[in-house]
This record gives sequence, structure tokens and C-alpha cells, in this order.
Amino acid sequence: MFVGREKELAQLNRMYSKSGFQMAVVYGRRRVGKTTLIDAFASDKPTLYFTAQQRSSLQNLAYFSRAIYSFFGLLGDAGSFPDWRSAFSFIADAAKQRDGEPFLLVFDEFPYAAETEPSLPSVLQIAIDHGLSATDVRIILCGSNEGFMEGEVLGRKSPLYGRRTMQLKVKPFDCFDAALMLPGLSPEQSITYYSTFGGTPYYLAQIDAGATYEENVTELLFDTSGILYEEPLMLLRQELREPALYNSILDAIGSGETSPKRIAERAGVGASSMSKYLKTLLDLGIVKREVPFGENPSTSRRALYTLEDPFFAYWYAFVSKSVGAIEAGAGSAAARGSAFGQALQTYVGRQFEAVCGQWVVRANAKGELPFLASSFGRWWGTDSREKAETDIDLVAADKESKAIILGECKWRNSFNESRAVELLEHRPPPCEGLFSPLVLPVHERACERSDAGEGEVAQGSDARDRRRDVRSALTPFRGLRSARARSARSRAGARAGLLEKNAEDVLRDGGAADDPHEFALVINHGKLLELLFRQQRGDAGDALVGSGAHYLARREIHDAAIL
Repeated sequence: MFVGREKELAQLNRMYSKSGFQMAVVYGRRRVGKTTLIDAFASDKPTLYFTAQQRSSLQNLAYFSRAIYSFFGLLGDAGSFPDWRSAFSFIADAAKQRDGEPFLLVFDEFPYAAETEPSLPSVLQIAIDHGLSATDVRIILCGSNEGFMEGEVLGRKSPLYGRRTMQLKVKPFDCFDAALMLPGLSPEQSITYYSTFGGTPYYLAQIDAGATYEENVTELLFDTSGILYEEPLMLLRQELREPALYNSILDAIGSGETSPKRIAERAGVGASSMSKYLKTLLDLGIVKREVPFGENPSTSRRALYTLEDPFFAYWYAFVSKSVGAIEAGAGSAAARGSAFGQALQTYVGRQFEAVCGQWVVRANAKGELPFLASSFGRWWGTDSREKAETDIDLVAADKESKAIILGECKWRNSFNESRAVELLEHRPPPCEGLFSPLVLPVHERACERSDAGEGEVAQGSDARDRRRDVRSALTPFRGLRSARARSARSRAGARAGLLEKNAEDVLRDGGAADDPHEFALVINHGKLLELLFRQQRGDAGDALVGSGAHYLARREIHDAAIL
């Protein structure tokens, strides 16, 4: 199934439509869907396609020669080109004879060929400068080793520096695009699957739509025959010379260690070598390094190392600890005992913070935030009031306008919004003095029912005030009747239909729904993957704070309100 990647396809097609020589550098970690993307792009274009292998330079050159002969309709018994320079020169000469008709040259897994032929980047640079640049050839250099592609192809010291006309880093799907590969799931299920399998298309493609979440996890991850059971270890063996050592490091990070010193101690690795190993894992896109929002990444001493990919995070949180039981044939029991229930919800709650961050990035790109944010992250430090370590789950800011969004993300069925807002108000803002808080959004888990009591619906309000507050709260939802929204609502069944009718009444004539907090909830539930929060300005400093559970009327929060 090919879904998403509309932006990437559009970028490649724009490159192809330009006149003259073009070279795109496409890279990203293994199994992320680079080849599938390129195949989709090249499907209607004349393409000379070559994939390098972990073989000798002589063997790769032989396969490259065969691909050239096949594309240009020549007999393949002429043998291999004597060297890579001759092969590229032949392509340039043949291209000049095509009367300006462009064609695509895809060189997949370029790092494999360059590892055994270190001069290959220089050879290609010479071929571009002295032949290919005068043709209409479109070259795609593709590779899975992110460190090599960024350093040896895109880097300033690379012979190929300045030759590329576009670059594209293919990343795993975020939660929203991952959900497109798993149609028919509720938002809560989509987030749980994403937290487990991540956004790598290959992993998502292994999920059986006819099985339950528990069945999929048990079959794919907690069984020796499961196709994803050894996936992290296989990737380490393919990419690294010391897979066992790196496995120990990832196991330490997956167990909750975040500082180089603690990771080294738990993994049994010398502290002096840890920076080198962590850099390698950073280059592969498996590990990420974070610093508190507002601090200089190069000088901060509070950096944390965590697993970048949800699939790796899940595997090292649950599967790694159960390898002995799985190998002994007790994988199902191990999964039931440690990977489901509250342990899973706690883990998903941590991943939910990343999902909220993804929503903010998307909303920012679409101009839906009250300002255009230029930096994102999270913050941790000391609460000046309570003199205790604390954190802010989500930060988006723009230094130019000195505006900032602070977010608290919770994965639970009930949520005390007033307490969360109070805590955020008293926590020291990141980059104090540079930014002034504008919006304090609060996120929560989608749930089927509200746990709020009758008295919690609108504290301190009479019935008329409640209706007014509900109408105000619903304002951000006007105009959200997209095809995806309709699809989500249809899956909610008759209950959603009733609440939808209530919603229609409120939006049409300003009346109150029979159950206004449940109406807000179903909208939140049906749109969770697109609408985690909305903000609106209050009048005269008044603001309405709400969630899918209940509303608190007229709470003053700077100059903005949250929903």
C-alpha cells in the first residue's frame, strides 16, 4: 500500500520538470520507504535503475554495467566497463544523443558502492562537471546510512558538495500518516498502534487488519517466527560492526537511562567511548538527543538521549526483557504479563507527547496557530514555586514575535484542567525574558464516556451561562466537516449520530446540546488525529478552559483560551 508522501512526490516531480541537469539526494533510515517512494515517482518515467549491494567494487560495477546496457537496449555480452568513470562517461554521451529527452538515473544504496570504492564520489563529481551537467539527465542518489549521506554526499568537504539541486530526507510517518495505513481504527487504537510499531511503512504493512492489537503484537513481536521479532537486532547487524555492544546501549536507553554516564554504566561500556557510539546511533536515526527548550544544543549539559523511533522504544521496553521467555516458547504468556494493561498505557502516554508535538507542527504548517512558530521542543528544570524538578511537555515559540505555546499532554480518561493550567502558569517559561506566554493548550486521551460529574460541567454558572459558555467553546469547531471527519463520525455509530445531532443544533441555532460535555467529547474523539486542541481569544481577559470531560467557565489565562 502506497499512502502519504504527497509532499515528497511533489518535490521530486518539480525537480524532474525543470530543464537541464538535476541531481536529487534522497536518504533516510532502512525500511522507511525510500525505494517505494522512488518507484512510485519513476513509474511513468524512463529510468535507469541500479541498486548497489554489499559486494566488492568490481561486482557492483559489473551489475551497474548490465543495468546500463539494458536501459539503452545494448547487448550485455560486451562485459563490464573498465572503471566507474567510463560507465558515467558512457551515460553522458548516450544522454546527449537523446535530443534533450530527459531520463532518470537512480543509484540506490550509494553508500554500499562508495564503501568499497572510496573514490566514487570524486569520480561522479568529475563526471557531472565534465559531461553530465550538459545533459538532461536527472540523477537520484539514494542511501540508508544517514551519516554517510549527510557527510560524504551533502557535506561541505564532499566532492559532490554543491552539485545536488535538491535533497530529501525521507522520515518515518508521523501518527497521522501512519493511521492512513491502518484504516478503520479509532483514534485511540491508531495512537496505540503507532506507539508500538512506529511510522515505518514496512512495519505497519505487517499488521493484520482482521486481528486484534494483542494478537498482532503477540504474533509479530513475541514469537520466534514473528517477522519483527529480531528486526532491531538484524538492523544492527546490517549497519554496525559491533551489534552486540550497540544492542546493550539501546537496551540501557530503553530501560530509562538518558545520560551518557548512566547509559555507559548500565551497558558496560567505557564512558570515554560512549560519545562515539551515541553519534553512530544518532546518524542512523535510532537515537535522538534533546536539550531543554531554549538552551544551546552544542553547550547544554542537560542533554537527554532517548530512542527516536517508537518501534525501537517499544521493543526495548517490552520485547527485549522477554527474549528468554520467547525463546522458551512462552511468548504469549510474556506478552500478557508485561506488555498489555497498565504498563502499555503508561508507555503510550509517553509516546502521546510526541503525537501532540506532531499535531502542533502540522497545525503550524497550515497556519492554524495564533502565530507562526519557528522552534519546537520541550522543557525540563526546576519549578521556582515548589522548588522541585518539573517539565513542560510541549513548547512552540517564535523568537521574532516573542510568542510561545506551552502544552501539557495527558493520556487518561479524566483530567483536572484547572490544576494543569495552574501548574503551567507557575512553571518558569523557557527563555524567560525572550518570550511571553500566549496560549496554554491542554491535551487529553480520547475516551468513549465522560467521567465528569454534573457539578463539574460548568462550575459557578447557571444554566444560561452554561449554554453561553458551550456556544463559545464550540466556535473553533465550525467548518471542520471534512471527508475524514465524516468518516470518523460514521465509525462512531448511533451514539455519535445522536451527539452529532446535538452538535448541529448548537451550531445552527445557538441552543445547548442535551449533553454538551459529551458532544465536545465525541468531536474530540472523532477528530483526535487531526484536532488535539484549538485556541480562541476571550473577551476582556475572560477565557474558557475545556476538555472532552468538562468545562471550567471564565478562567483568566493571560489573553487566550484553550480547548
